[in-house]
Amino acid sequence: MTTVRDETKPEGKWVFDAAVADAFDDMLARSIPEYVQMRKLCFSLGCKLVKDGTAIIDLGCSRGEALAPFVNKFGAFNSFIGVEVSEPMLAICRSRFKGLINVGIVDIRNLDLRASYPPMMASLTLCVLTLQFTPIEYRQKIVRNVFKHTVSGGGLLLVEKVMGAFAETNDIMVEEYCKIKEENGYTKDQIDRKKLALEGVLVPVTAKWNEELLCSAGFRQVECFWRFLNFAGWLAIKE
Repeated sequence: MTTVRDETKPEGKWVFDAAVADAFDDMLARSIPEYVQMRKLCFSLGCKLVKDGTAIIDLGCSRGEALAPFVNKFGAFNSFIGVEVSEPMLAICRSRFKGLINVGIVDIRNLDLRASYPPMMASLTLCVLTLQFTPIEYRQKIVRNVFKHTVSGGGLLLVEKVMGAFAETNDIMVEEYCKIKEENGYTKDQIDRKKLALEGVLVPVTAKWNEELLCSAGFRQVECFWRFLNFAGWLAIKE
């Protein structure tokens, strides 16, 4: 087993700095069970919702990995907005889409979802492993903004790390998840230090809480499309 690069600092809270941005895609692939399959599902399901002339919005677009396949498939038929607050991520994403940004097809915005939201109407919004990094008291506002800026028949793909509904089952799932990370090359020390760094930064809630959040925002069709241990994804459609 090859030990992978440690993205965490020896001390302090987790930040999406240049070191994390450089290793981000590889880090996710090694840290999220069935990561590739989850991404493929998000693209496949998302394509079924896209309508010509609408926006496709990626909340927490990081390096643009989720947005890129939609840009490649739908091109000038849609506009594409990536939202991010990490300067290193923004720089990488803007470089990736530079040509399309110059002609007005892609827009990568430095925008804090706690304070504002893109004014465009979207047929598809991606929120993949993003909401979990926002304070709980802002999540309802953010999801309501998604709903308000979604056209009829459009929807949201939400993927989150979740807590188990019960303490014992949660502990079992977390233990199994740590085993998977070790099999992917992380040492126990790296896993423990990353967990400490993320405390108070990544705040998961239960699957039920996320489903109620989507429903209370106005989405009437909410379906879990993917679940692996303490990670889950939902498709929410606006009627």
